[in-house]
Amino acid sequence: MGIQLIGLSQAKQKLQRSLSARIASLLATSGTNNVPKGHVAVYVGETYHRKRFVIPISYLNHPLFQGLLNLAEEEFGFDHPMGGLTIPCTEDYFTALASILSGS
Repeated sequence: MGIQLIGLSQAKQKLQRSLSARIASLLATSGTNNVPKGHVAVYVGETYHRKRFVIPISYLNHPLFQGLLNLAEEEFGFDHPMGGLTIPCTEDYFTALASILSGS
């Protein structure tokens, strides 16, 4: 049991480092004029109708948002061909979640 917990902890740390590196890369390549400091752009919605949202990076640490990041990892991995952080959910769900997070 202890070995599994250590393994999960290490996997979580590796995922967080990978996401941090990926987000830094996105900010460097997506044109920082379009994304204010302390924010990150994400893409949400159906495959051909994705909408771009710019969110505070503080959202990335929230447990509800981390659930979406886990779904994104499962669906796209870390090398997504679109080149951005894509969240696999509907726009309505995402805007509701963003509304909740902005109030917390």
